[in-house]
Amino acid sequence: MDSLQGFQTSNINPSSTTNLNPNFPANLSITTVGTTAGVTTNTNPLSAAAASSSSSSSTSPSTLSRYENQKRRDWNTFGQYLRNHRPPLSLSRCSGAHVLEFLRYLDQFGKTKVHTQLCPFFGHPNPPAPCPCPLRQAWGSLDALIGRLRAAFEEHGGKPEANPFGARAVRLYLREVRDSQAKARGISYEKKKRKRPPHPHPQPQVPPLPPPHGNQNQ
Repeated sequence: MDSLQGFQTSNINPSSTTNLNPNFPANLSITTVGTTAGVTTNTNPLSAAAASSSSSSSTSPSTLSRYENQKRRDWNTFGQYLRNHRPPLSLSRCSGAHVLEFLRYLDQFGKTKVHTQLCPFFGHPNPPAPCPCPLRQAWGSLDALIGRLRAAFEEHGGKPEANPFGARAVRLYLREVRDSQAKARGISYEKKKRKRPPHPHPQPQVPPLPPPHGNQNQ
């Protein structure tokens, strides 16, 4: 499952970026950070902030759980997205459409192979050979990310009824991603229902029989 972490947008050379959407600034795109043996390598800009955040949190007097640390990084990531959006967005004006835009942007950093319908390995859970199908963010990663951001929104004073991460469009998008990836990868995301142990039926209590008439005193 892919790991989603916070943005780091400082010290980025705009000339080395690839802007995929005119609404996204250049410093939110893939950044070339180095080459190895003549091969250019790209890194996820979501990882640098995680490293700095984890190093700073290790010196923090209060130790947060792994979930809380990840939630804080995700919240900072989305806040960076809002500040770098063109035009800039305030949290109060953020809608489910902006959340979808953010999720689609993250796909370029995915590590999950999603086969197209023209691929001979479509629906094959264990492809025997490589294929040119695109890499995407796994449904489980996106679903967990939205859950953390939804909780963080309300922890920062947002009203549940105005939570953009709980918008119907976001739920439908996640469901569509789940179903399409399940078909493309030949796997099932359905949760297995636990079998409950059978409850023993209580035995009916039989009232005691009255004594026979022969034993009654005359």
